[in-house]
Amino acid sequence: MTAPLAVATTAPLKAPLSLTETPSLVGLSRPEIGERLAGIGIEPKQIRMRTAQIWNWIYARGVTDFNDMLNVSKDLRATLAANFTLKRPEIVTEQISQDGTRKWLLRFPARGAGRPVEIETVYIPEIGRGTLCVSSQVGCTLTCSFCHTGTQKMVRNLTAEEIVGQILVARDRLGDFPDKTTPVGAAVPSEGRLVSNIVMMGMGEPLYNFDNVKQALLIASDGEGLSLSKRRITLSTSGVVPMIPRTGEEIGSMLAISLHAVRDDLRDMLVPLNKKYPIAELLDACRNYPGLSNARRITFEYVMLKDVNDTAADARELVRLLRGIPAKINLIPFNPWPGVNYQCSDWETIEAFSDIVNRAGYASPIRTPRGRDILAACGQLKSESERMRVRERLALEAMVTNDED
Repeated sequence: MTAPLAVATTAPLKAPLSLTETPSLVGLSRPEIGERLAGIGIEPKQIRMRTAQIWNWIYARGVTDFNDMLNVSKDLRATLAANFTLKRPEIVTEQISQDGTRKWLLRFPARGAGRPVEIETVYIPEIGRGTLCVSSQVGCTLTCSFCHTGTQKMVRNLTAEEIVGQILVARDRLGDFPDKTTPVGAAVPSEGRLVSNIVMMGMGEPLYNFDNVKQALLIASDGEGLSLSKRRITLSTSGVVPMIPRTGEEIGSMLAISLHAVRDDLRDMLVPLNKKYPIAELLDACRNYPGLSNARRITFEYVMLKDVNDTAADARELVRLLRGIPAKINLIPFNPWPGVNYQCSDWETIEAFSDIVNRAGYASPIRTPRGRDILAACGQLKSESERMRVRERLALEAMVTNDED
């Protein structure tokens, strides 16, 4: 049965009353958790054991309350609760598409002299897997002309806590932790884990937030925590060439490239980052991606834009450009959004393009649009968070200073 469309009311953003927040243990590395425990007086000989216990409860069991950590003493639970939090991001709205896709608008508290910010996270259920599309930034700097997120100004990077928090929220809502119950009528995989795959393809450019993305994805792939295979984690970039080798060496995830054009002049318009890192330079980085093999292919994403990049000649040039790179080409029917001037290529044109690529020996699936009715499809994510004006920031800092006096 198809889940009904559900939209919650969005609450207004409010300025924080204080710039001090109870620190969270979510998103920290094991050494960082150890440092926090040392800071509250845990004996050095116990830190490793306590860190392992806390790690397991947060990521393997999904607890949100220190009192649920049953193999931790009552006194220590009270001390942890007094000093730290395991809070999830606030769910402002949850929308469910007619095809079962879920989109959450998540709110994070203010950091520094900012205001609370919001991002979108999308869950896509399929027969054999459930894919979570995770955001890395609030807004985006890249202004890709066909992408709705690109119309939102960059506000800030998300922290590792905020990136991991998206995964935890999804698993909470879907009942994907032990002893949790899947909501009645939810569209989920028929077997196995409900969140089985992660794609860093939400709001933002992950490689412009490398350190936080790296830490979050290493937590996601940790065998004693969220325990997702690195082959089920894909990082998508518009082509930040200098960071691509580090992605393979330090994160080890699968790589996806938002290509979308086979000529520099066109890609300059569609993906302005191309002016800094043109196609030839980008593909050289792909050919040298650490761990690249037929079993660990790079995915090239190619949005199909009517009368822009969808000719047979474009398909043949794409094949020529990718020669020698173990690759899969995802053809993405363009997902429209309010105010955009592009149109999706005709279906016959997309199929003809796919046939050319397939005949050249590359897998070229046509991605089925998901969640279009709730603006949850590829390129449609956007939130209303905006960068705080200098005047607002100074006023907020003055307010907080006065409160503390």
